[in-house]
Amino acid sequence: MTIPTAALAQAQALLDYIDASPSPWHAVHTTEQGLLAQGFSPLDETERWQLVSGGKYFVVRGGSSIIAFVLGELSLMETGLRMIGAHTDSPGLRLKPKAPHNCEGMIRLGVEVYGSPILATFADRDLSLAGRVNVRTPGGFETRLMRFDEPLLRLPNLAIHMNRKVNEHGLKFNKQTELPLILGIGGEHGESRFNRRIADELQVDASDILTWDLNIYDTQRGSFWGAEGEFIADSQLDNLASCHAALTALLATQNPSATCLCAFFDHEEVGSGSAAGAGGSFVSDVVERIAANAGPDDEARRCALARSFFISADMAHAYHPNFPGSYEPDHKVMMNAGPVIKTNVNQRYTTGADSAARFIALCESAGVPFQQYAHRTDLGCGSTIGPIVAARLGIASVDVGSPMWAMHSIRESAGVLDHSHMIAVLGAAFKDAESR
Repeated sequence: MTIPTAALAQAQALLDYIDASPSPWHAVHTTEQGLLAQGFSPLDETERWQLVSGGKYFVVRGGSSIIAFVLGELSLMETGLRMIGAHTDSPGLRLKPKAPHNCEGMIRLGVEVYGSPILATFADRDLSLAGRVNVRTPGGFETRLMRFDEPLLRLPNLAIHMNRKVNEHGLKFNKQTELPLILGIGGEHGESRFNRRIADELQVDASDILTWDLNIYDTQRGSFWGAEGEFIADSQLDNLASCHAALTALLATQNPSATCLCAFFDHEEVGSGSAAGAGGSFVSDVVERIAANAGPDDEARRCALARSFFISADMAHAYHPNFPGSYEPDHKVMMNAGPVIKTNVNQRYTTGADSAARFIALCESAGVPFQQYAHRTDLGCGSTIGPIVAARLGIASVDVGSPMWAMHSIRESAGVLDHSHMIAVLGAAFKDAESR
């Protein structure tokens, strides 16, 4: 398989985006930097917005969710919105508020399981910490991003001599007693030593550290693999790959007739039920403020939503040849064979025949292949932000994604061509806004 140079460059850009974003807060920061570099202006939810036709803007909520948009030249009522949604969070481990503790001569950090990661994949990896820390200031407190670049933590496996059935029964961890991570040799002041390490990184006094949201991440950088370098491997491909594809498409959109919007939410992996999640008011608040700034009345806003189209972009399950019995036989999707349209009649995905047809037309206009996926009927199906946003706004929606292996592993894999194809079709969705 020959991989075009442009596709390789886009895949490398994705790996760089992920490696710069070891937590949802870093992902939003990385996204902000890309938007600012292309002339987007930041908005503050606590202030009145003054928007101009053709303007490019973004707004952040909670530090871990971001919505960016380009205002169309025509009225919302006439064109509706073209929207793409994804999420910034990934399953994994998070530090507890009082994480460090001494145990049998070692300092361990207590963790909680966030979402549904494959816990076994965290064992024997070079782990570290990233996220945000609140520090005391004369005026109260301020939030600072923080990451340790070097491997700081580890979850060592138990030797097979004490776990003889591990290859037959699988590697399992008790979430309370066996997941705490090893930080170092213990002592009387394990907690203060940990706080001091954070303080040194942030260049503050240890006594000024108040609270944190800290994510466990794998320090190994993303890489290409395969006989022809046709695959990529990294953490958080689910779902930073979709964020990067949508962001790349939005940054390439020039002078659209319809308003084009990307919404990247936190907390999808735990149900989206938060102020910063898709289940909160963030996207409806932004849409209403865009509409109010444009001046249409409430009925005009409803007309605009009726003319809108939402693409929920989240990764899809690629066929794994080692586990053929895990897939619906007639809906196998393959790596490097194009974007996947995901369907579930119980509305775990929002795709309907009409919205699928619309996405197929976008694929054809972009010159990329497409695939269709349905889950095995006797297995539980995951879900996305699609049903939540579509129900909240009352707009037509489709669920799509790029194929991947090892979803929710600390080290996931995807296809180089698939990322290029996804960028192209999401770009076509925004180009669709330019031609109407």
